[in-house]
Parts: sequence; structure tokens; C-alpha cells
Amino acid sequence: MAINSLQSDWFAENQRYLMAEVSQIRQLLQEKLAQASGETSNQATVQTVSQRIGQTRKTFLSQPGHSAETPPVLESLCQRFGLSQFERQILLLCAGVELSRAFGALCAALHGDSKQTYPTFGLAFSLFPEGEWAAITPDSPLRRWRMIEVMPGVELTHSPLRIDEYILHWLMGVESLDVRLRGLVKPIPNTAIGPLADSHQQIVKRISVTGLLFGAKAPVIQLWGGELETKRAIALAAAAQSGWSLHTINADALPTDRSQLELLQSLWERESIFRQSLLLMEYEQDSPLGDREAAQQQSLVSSVIEQSCRPLMVASGDRLAQRQRPLLSIEVHSPTPDEQQQLWYTHLGETAKELNGQALNGQVNQLVSYFNLSASGIHSVCQQVNNSHDAEDMPAQLWRTCLAQARPKLGELAQRIPSSADWDDLILPDAEFNVLKTIAAHVRQRSTVYEQWGFASRGRRGLGISALFAGGSGTGKTLAAETLANKLNLDLYRIDLSMVVSKYIGETEKNLRRIFDGAEKGGAILLFDEADALFGKRSDVKDARDRYANMEVAYLLQRIEAYRGLAILTTNLKDSLDQAFLRRIRFVVQFPFPNATQREKIWRCSFPAQVPLGDLKFKMLAKLNLAGGNIRNIVLNAAFLAADEGGMAVEMCHLLKAAQSEYIKLERPLTELSDRDIQKWIGSEQS
Repeated sequence: MAINSLQSDWFAENQRYLMAEVSQIRQLLQEKLAQASGETSNQATVQTVSQRIGQTRKTFLSQPGHSAETPPVLESLCQRFGLSQFERQILLLCAGVELSRAFGALCAALHGDSKQTYPTFGLAFSLFPEGEWAAITPDSPLRRWRMIEVMPGVELTHSPLRIDEYILHWLMGVESLDVRLRGLVKPIPNTAIGPLADSHQQIVKRISVTGLLFGAKAPVIQLWGGELETKRAIALAAAAQSGWSLHTINADALPTDRSQLELLQSLWERESIFRQSLLLMEYEQDSPLGDREAAQQQSLVSSVIEQSCRPLMVASGDRLAQRQRPLLSIEVHSPTPDEQQQLWYTHLGETAKELNGQALNGQVNQLVSYFNLSASGIHSVCQQVNNSHDAEDMPAQLWRTCLAQARPKLGELAQRIPSSADWDDLILPDAEFNVLKTIAAHVRQRSTVYEQWGFASRGRRGLGISALFAGGSGTGKTLAAETLANKLNLDLYRIDLSMVVSKYIGETEKNLRRIFDGAEKGGAILLFDEADALFGKRSDVKDARDRYANMEVAYLLQRIEAYRGLAILTTNLKDSLDQAFLRRIRFVVQFPFPNATQREKIWRCSFPAQVPLGDLKFKMLAKLNLAGGNIRNIVLNAAFLAADEGGMAVEMCHLLKAAQSEYIKLERPLTELSDRDIQKWIGSEQS
């Protein structure tokens, strides 16, 4: 039981009990000093002290509200660590030096040296007749669990002894995490136990019922796969069912120095005995480490597993190799769609009143279709919505909260692109436009087709929705992705392939895994720009690099086919892509260079409604042989020029200046317009 949760009267009684015990040791020191002068017998002293210790404990436990379940910390410490009577007395002797000035003077008098104001093993042997040599060895509980420190000295029996500060605080009834563990080991309160899916509850039951955690020869339990928060929730529930607490440590925080690692492990195991706590080591192998650092971290994790003598669980991304110590690996999957639906129904609570009957069923089906949230994620969303005083439409509020909850943290590998683009912003031939509409329908209706209509039961392979957007620069590939994201109300992430593709073997695959694992729960749209950089025609295998490059392509295709969101790849060079790769993409959309009619539409729709326009000649503008992206650049540049001249309106002269700048950037001459066209363009004022 945690000390800080006990009643204040227990706290006071615990300190009185400790001070009474220390007082008995002080009296023994005094009588030993008197014995040296021939005033009393040591046997009589020992009998008196033993009787008083027994009476002190009896008096404490007889107080109202106290029982054997809430003994003094000294007694529970001796019981949990198996201290003998002699070791118990050494501990009290060292504690007395910290709690009473008289102890230092008495120790110095017994040593016959005014400077030796500290206890020693030699002094303990002379004081306590129960003395045994095994109690002072490094394997004894006092030294194994670092309850006392043996300070540097000439001889072991004459070296100064000091009680560990952490142990002293515990004896006084003050609970605190050892300062050497702070920042490394973190407690997870039992109040953090959230709801679990049925499949995860079965894992908890398997661990708890079979006693896998707390048996005499308990194996290490490895929870691998799935989300870290889910594995943490399973570990927390399993510990709680056995009456234990949970602490976590990240494998990245393990010290590389072996002596420091041994110290950390010893301190934690002592902490575990004190608190009856289970340690969960979080080891996600996909952290961005080099090969040497990753191998070193793996070695440290292996060392902790092999050397630990306390209950230990490991949360990892991949399954660990079998070791000498028994290792039970349990794979953790995300909640199934049915489990997610049940969790939504359970935790919607008050929100369900706003979404009853068929509306509730439709909303839940939609949420499950788009968002692959964990049990705790679903619970968190429902709590936020229920606690909100916003009068906004509940379905929209739920959707927005889910987006925020599921938003991946992809760091430098991807950039989230906000979008407000609409279908009207896309100027494409009807055939290509209809394919984009079909892509949106596939994303919207995947739950109905895959789950309700049973297509997923025939196999999960090929259920991912993928598309290749091919066309020259500025033809609308990125705009089309933005439009899909806006119409589907999903996040769009542009993947920076320059950060993903690495010259180091295995690093590209690791980066791709981080992207897909991070985006999986939110159904985000992933946009891989210039995919031909990674997915060009497969090379002949001439060396290890070629072999791994082909493996990286195969890995990406595998993840795309399993991804529950939409993955879009863009390329300017469709012909450079491997045909075997193209066959595994569900949709291919060709973005042609716009003709004059399409260019006129692009010019007209490129101006927001608020922009003041002069007498613009859109048919003349359409003569400029430019892609949509270049046209939008010219429109924006012209708007700045017009605003800088007073902001009355955007005129043809502003568009001419902006077009000339764009052609310079393209390193092309502006030849599409004759001098007469330009005269008409800029008007008689510029003639």
C-alpha cells in the first residue's frame, strides 16, 4: 500500500515506532559503552532490548485502525526483503546516525576515536550477538538492494557505513521515487486504466489467470505489434488484477555504460519490491537510430531481460528472438471493426441521445470505416465530445475530434497539407474527372463493401485503395489530392521522398514503416510526390544495394495494398515506372496538358470571388500555353501587383507583367502572343 495514501495517524504512529526502535539501539550503544567500564552485562542488555522491541510492536498494532495489513514500514521492509534480525539491527544502527546526534558521539566513543562518528560492521558484530558474516557480503539483502553504502575504507569491517537516503525516507513513511530513477522510470496510475476491446481483455486474462507475471520462475512477457498505448493498457490491467502498480521505462533511456545499467536495474528491482510494481520496458525498434546504435540498444534490452529477477514486460514493435530466459510473446492486434463498433456504442454516452436509431448506427459505421482508433482513443474522443459545451452538430464534432485524435506524428518525413479545394477547382476531361469521383466513392463506401457485404472475408490482400496520378508539372495532380482530402474530410500528407529514400540498406523500409504505421489509425490520405524516384523500373540485381532497392519497392506495394486509407503516388514520367508495379495500383489517372478551352476555364476559376477584376480577356489569356499551376502563379503575382498600385482592380497589364516573370522562370520566350495581342492586352494607355 502506498505510504501517502495511509491515514495521518498511521504516519505519526509509524514515525513513533521507528524512533522507539532507534532508541532501543541507542540504549544498547550506551549500555555497551557502560559495559566497557564494567558497569553491566551484555546479555542483560540484549534481553532488555529484545523485550522492549516486542512490546513496541505490540503496542503499535493494538492502536485503533491498525492491523497486520498496515504494519510499520520497518516491519514490511524486513519482511519483503527477507532481512535477518542482525541485518535489521545494522539498518537501524545506520538510520540512528541520521536521526540522532547522540549516535555519532557513541560510535566515536566505542571506536576510541573522536573522528570515527559512524557505524561499521565491526561495531555491529560487537553489539549484536546474532551477527553472521553472510549479512555483510555483496549478495546480502543490505548490500544487494543497496540499503546501506559501504564507504571507502582500509578494511571491510572498519569501513564507514551509511544508510541509503531513499531507504531512510521510506522508513520515515515518506514515499518518493529514487532520485536516480526519476526521468527514466515513470509511474502509470491505475486511474489510467481505460476500456479494453474483448480480444485485449482475453490477453489480460491469459496473463493474470496463469500467473505468468508473478510466479517463482516467471517468464518475461512480450507484447508485440499494435499501438504502444494499447500494449500499455493491457500491461496496466494485468498488473492491477494482481494488485500491482505499473511503471514504464523507454529503451532509449537505458544507460550504455554497463555499470550504470546494473545500478539502474538494481535500484528498479528494489523499487519494485517496495511498491509491488511491474516494469514495462517500451522498445519500439523503429526509432530513428543508426545500425550501430540500434545494435547497441538491442544488446542493452537483451541484458535487462536476461538479468532481471523481477516481473518484467516488454512492449515492442516486432517479435523478439528467443533467449535463455523464458520469453512469452503475445501479438497485440488493433481492435476489430466489430470491437470498435461496440466500444463506440459503449462510450458515446450522452452523445448517443443526439444520435439515436439509424443515425447512430450510420455515424458509428462511418467512424469505424475511416478511423482505426484504439480503445483508449475511442474513449478519449467520447469524453471530449461529452464534456464539450459546443452546440455544433454532434456528428461533425465527433468527426473533427476523431481527426485530431488520429492525426499521425510523422515528423520530418511528411507534411500535412490543409485544403479547401472543391470539384469545381479541377479542370479535367470527363473521363479523368469521373475516375476521381470513383476514387472518392471507394473510400467512402469501403466499410459497406468490405465488411457488411463480406468482401474482406475473402482475404485482406488488395483491399488498400491506391492511385497513381501521372502528368506534367502543374497539371493538377496535387490539387486533385487536395480536393479528395477536402471532400472526404480527411487529412492529406505529402511524403518527402528525399527524406524517405536512404542510401543505407534497410533505412528506406524503416522510414516507410514509420509513415504507414503512423497514418494507419487516422485513414489519412498519403501523397507520395514524384514516385518514380523510388518506383522506377526494377534494376537487375548486380549488388546488395540493387537487391534491397527492389525489396523496398515490394515492401511499399505490400503496405499500400494493406493500407486502410488512400495512398496516392504522383509521377511526371509514367513510362519510367515498372509495369509490374502499375498492375498493383487500383486507379491510374492521367492529367493531360490543358487545351485552350480548359485553360480558359482555369483562368476564370483561379480568381477568388472577392478579387476586383478589370476588363480581362480570358480567351486571349487562354492562348498562353501554360499548365494550371503556372496559371495560378501568374494570377497570384498579378493580384500582388494590383494591390501594390492601389488595389482598384486586377487588369490585363498586371497579368502581362506576371506572365513575363513566369516565362522567365520557365526559361521560355513569351511567343504565344503577337505584338497586336499584347497591344490589346495592355490597352491604349500602354501603346
